[in-house]
Amino acid sequence: MTALSNLPAVLQALIATLFTWGMTAAGAALVFFFKTIHRRTLNLMLGFASGVMIAASFWSLLSPAIDMAEGLGQIPWLIAALGFLAGGAFLFAVDHLLPHTHADMSTTHGIKTSWQRSVMLVLAITLHNIPEGLAVGVGFGAAAASGDSGALAGALALALGIGLQNFPEGAAVSIPLRREGMSRWKAFLYGQASGLVEPLAAMIGAYAVLAVEAILPFMLAFAAGAMIYVVAEELIPEAQRRSDEDISEKADVATAGVMLGFVVMMMLDVGLG
Repeated sequence: MTALSNLPAVLQALIATLFTWGMTAAGAALVFFFKTIHRRTLNLMLGFASGVMIAASFWSLLSPAIDMAEGLGQIPWLIAALGFLAGGAFLFAVDHLLPHTHADMSTTHGIKTSWQRSVMLVLAITLHNIPEGLAVGVGFGAAAASGDSGALAGALALALGIGLQNFPEGAAVSIPLRREGMSRWKAFLYGQASGLVEPLAAMIGAYAVLAVEAILPFMLAFAAGAMIYVVAEELIPEAQRRSDEDISEKADVATAGVMLGFVVMMMLDVGLG
């Protein structure tokens, strides 16, 4: 950690999100071993990702936002509420404008387009990765602004948690594409490409909060709101979806995944931060 702490925050954010992108690529690489994935397994993985994002939104983003707003003489609850709602509103707007489809590829969202379904599936996961990259970047920016080693450890924990939940997201892109008839290599390239937006979003987030320190609490809450929007709008509903072969299948495994993911991220953040 000492070597990392000597680097500029923007570079720290870049390195951390190269790791999270690598985890996306690792998940996408499952396409070389599987052409399909059991629905219960996918539900568990998506539930785990949801739990990680929920825990990260509070422990790594909202709670520090409230503390920093208070330290800057701002109204903590107001800044946290406005930032959180703004993050959700931003994702809501993008979700209704950007053409995309989800893992089942049965319906499309956003403005009408003639784009291929494979492209729209990648765009859907890319959309989810924007707030994740932003959260990591803002976390490292906050650590640099505060000069607190504990904040740096918290940013590292956040990057680790995001990386863990990116693994199933990579698989959720590549394996459906393979099932649709795409070659393994092409499906893998599409899957890993969905995570490439994270380093860019992270560097923008880190630079923004360092340039204007007063917006740091708002940006932390903004990232939290965007992440919770993704969880509520996409990940949990998709994790609760039953397989076509067994409509009586219970969603208990998805719920267990959410609980497990939340606990893992909480332990990472509290233990390292």
